[in-house]
Amino acid sequence: MDPWLIWLIVAAVLAVAEILTLTAALGMLSVAALVTAGTAAAGLPLGLQFLVYALVAAATLLFVRPLALRHMDRPQAARFGTDALIGKSAYVVSDVTGTGGRVRIDGEEWTARSYDETLVISSGTTVDVMEISGATALVYPRD
Repeated sequence: MDPWLIWLIVAAVLAVAEILTLTAALGMLSVAALVTAGTAAAGLPLGLQFLVYALVAAATLLFVRPLALRHMDRPQAARFGTDALIGKSAYVVSDVTGTGGRVRIDGEEWTARSYDETLVISSGTTVDVMEISGATALVYPRD
């Protein structure tokens, strides 16, 4: 069997393993095997093929993988939906207790409950949205 074909098989096996494990490292090794298959098809001797594989694998693992991991670990730039409401201020429209009430958040009226169930927050008070539970805002008065 030709060496370039063996390198292609190794590249394919590593690519499938990468798809199953999602480690990013096996994908880099698959790319190195693919590059080595090209050098084997060009007729480089076996010793140089292993050297090419080692150099490309080392380069991808040392330089490309950290960049990819840093990109994946980046926090979400913006919050959407109800998550965007957490931390905002709200205006109490009707008294808020541990069981119910109404607040206005960004011009929209929401049902609300006091974050501390023992508190009664009177109308006209400015509160902070601590949590959203379904369609109910859990609020706490500002100091």
